[in-house]
Amino acid sequence: MSSGPEPGPGPGMRPGMGTGPPIVPEPGLPFLPGCAIKDPTKTSFHRCQTMDFKNGYAFFRLPREGVGGETLFANQLSQDELDDLCTKGATLTYGQVKRPAPSRFTPAFVAYDKKVLKFDAYFMEEVAISPEENYRIRQVCIYYYLEDDSMCIIEPKVKNSGLVQGKLMRRHRVPKNVHGDYYHWKDLNVGIDLTIYGRTYRLVNCDSFTKVFLESQGIEVNPPEELVSDPYTEQRQMPVQKRITPTSPDPFRQFLAYDTKVLRFYAIWDDTNCAFGDHHPCIIHYFLADDTVEVREVHKRNDGRDPFPVLMRRQRLPKIFVDKNKNFPSCVLEITDHEVQEWFSPKDFAIGKTVTLLGRTFFIYDCDKFTQDFYREKYGITDFQPVDVNKKPLEKVPQVIPPYNGFGIPEDSLQNCLSLFPKPPRKDVIKMLENNLKVLRYQVALESPVPEDKNRRFILSYFLADDTISIYEPPVRNSGITGGKYLRRTKVTKPGSTPENPIYYEASDFTIGSTIEVFGHRFIITDADEYVLNYLERNAQSFPAATVQSIRDHFLPRKMVVETTSSGFPKKELDDLIVEVQKELKLQEPFDTRQFHEAFYHCDTEGSGFLDKTRFLTLCDRFNVPTSTILLKKLIDYCSCDEDKVNYRDFLRAFPSDLFPEAEGQGQQLNSQLT
Repeated sequence: MSSGPEPGPGPGMRPGMGTGPPIVPEPGLPFLPGCAIKDPTKTSFHRCQTMDFKNGYAFFRLPREGVGGETLFANQLSQDELDDLCTKGATLTYGQVKRPAPSRFTPAFVAYDKKVLKFDAYFMEEVAISPEENYRIRQVCIYYYLEDDSMCIIEPKVKNSGLVQGKLMRRHRVPKNVHGDYYHWKDLNVGIDLTIYGRTYRLVNCDSFTKVFLESQGIEVNPPEELVSDPYTEQRQMPVQKRITPTSPDPFRQFLAYDTKVLRFYAIWDDTNCAFGDHHPCIIHYFLADDTVEVREVHKRNDGRDPFPVLMRRQRLPKIFVDKNKNFPSCVLEITDHEVQEWFSPKDFAIGKTVTLLGRTFFIYDCDKFTQDFYREKYGITDFQPVDVNKKPLEKVPQVIPPYNGFGIPEDSLQNCLSLFPKPPRKDVIKMLENNLKVLRYQVALESPVPEDKNRRFILSYFLADDTISIYEPPVRNSGITGGKYLRRTKVTKPGSTPENPIYYEASDFTIGSTIEVFGHRFIITDADEYVLNYLERNAQSFPAATVQSIRDHFLPRKMVVETTSSGFPKKELDDLIVEVQKELKLQEPFDTRQFHEAFYHCDTEGSGFLDKTRFLTLCDRFNVPTSTILLKKLIDYCSCDEDKVNYRDFLRAFPSDLFPEAEGQGQQLNSQLT
């Protein structure tokens, strides 16, 4: 037993000197202040260490020394006996019986420190990007730490595996289900499937410590299973059978023998099957030094293509590939000897032969002299006749022009057959400028079996600027026919002309008495303007002599009248005579001069301006002209050309149509009798 607490430092002690020697009570004295004696020889008062580590394990040992290094005598009793003595108390005749001391508590991190359960396992991983394997087997080690019920998974690293290996799962407590439970060592055993974070591990074996521990806890350990290996790894570990190839020339010897020797072939690449495709002339170079092929495209000036020289770079070109697994897509990035069964060689090229290089088809039609000598010496080929690849001219298909439909002029309608976007036919601008505002006018009569159309008169205008024709009908009062524009300005074809080769009327076709057919209607030319005669005489070299003479003969009687009038009767006398006749008419009864005019024009079917003298006198008698016989006879003599003809136009000048407007009704009765 301890002698009690040690006294503190006395009042005369200096601070920092520490405590003095322990005080030991005198034998037989109580442990009270003043009854203890200090031991001045003791300077250390620490307690002995009782907890230590051995071979990595913590353990507890009995103290060997007391406080301050006192010697403790070895106890002859065992630890259990000492525990029993400590718990046994003296039998007392009074008081409560003492309870036994509880057993010594050892924490789990002390009891299971560095005690780990190890299981060998594997899991199957799906491979979706490789044609050679669909899945792989990965072997792992699962560690269970008993001190804190944590787990970790480690995959042994394999050199050059290409996988991320090592610690697959860090050390932590692994959840077992969604209810918040965690995996315990009681859930582990050999031959079971363990699902951790969606991945299933198959436990196939464990180490000896794990087996002993589980059996000590009453768990029956299943027999170990065989660890499944990765099939792809086993395949890679198998020795590769070397391909036995027939003896071939030494590449170095081939390089020395055929260096700078190139076979040249002239070929055509037919690309017409593609959009905007064409025939591309190319040159194929075969390098004998290393059996490589190069294709160059021949460019011409202004061919419209980019002038890049090389179509296919110099490389070995495969001819036949090794059969591959067609169930998996593949992309050729670099071709190796294992993927090609046969490469292109000089025997694959010949004149007249078609070769397919990297998906493009080339037709060889010629080669150079060195290539011919090479094939003649090595393969014994003697026929090197080049193939003609020049484009043959296409047969011109005759264009069928549909028949003219009657709308517009044929030239304008023909443009719809020649182009998708028709353009107006080209005009002769020089002719239009030279003949601008030049018009030839003719008087024509309609040739028709209808009686009402016999007395109809029309004015035909021929425009020299563009050879067009227009027809106008002067309105005749009370004729029952509305006058005006009969034909708009257009070109008129001659009868018998075809739409493919239309022939239009020209100025030389219009002669006095000729018949003009306009769209099925026939007209007879009866008169013409004096401008027509003047124009034909000024340009007589451009017109046939018959046309000019026809117009001259038509105007000859009029010239004779003018000459006769000017020679026999002066023009002034004729004008005075006309004025005298008009004065006398005003003194007589009203006379319908309008109908008088229409009667003369009606009798002149030819429109020449002249009537027979007998016919002329008959008209005058029927209308009963209210004037003196002397003046009337004198006026007729002035207007007579010869004994048979009278110029009724000069005669009618004495009877203007607006002289007696109130006498129109009387003339209508006479006109009906005349008709």
